[in-house]
Amino acid sequence: MNLKPLADRVLIKPSPAEEVTMSGIIIPDSAKEKPLRGTVLAVGNGTKDEEMHLKEGDVVLFGKYAGSEIEYEGEKYLIMRQSDVFAVVL
Repeated sequence: MNLKPLADRVLIKPSPAEEVTMSGIIIPDSAKEKPLRGTVLAVGNGTKDEEMHLKEGDVVLFGKYAGSEIEYEGEKYLIMRQSDVFAVVL
């Protein structure tokens, strides 16, 4: 990965939005739920006040509106503060 988050930020690859179909109804992209789960691809070094608890490869849960969406080399990622992550999935 050529992106390195700074300070207490993490780079997350969101899991694909689940495509729920009922009775043959296709849900358009605009109506799909934003994923609330993803995989940590890179972490910053932390700050003097906050050490990093997340590591690369962690599967995490985060808030619906957490972070900023970025696009890099045709892929969509989220970059957010470690404090925006609710939990690590074990």
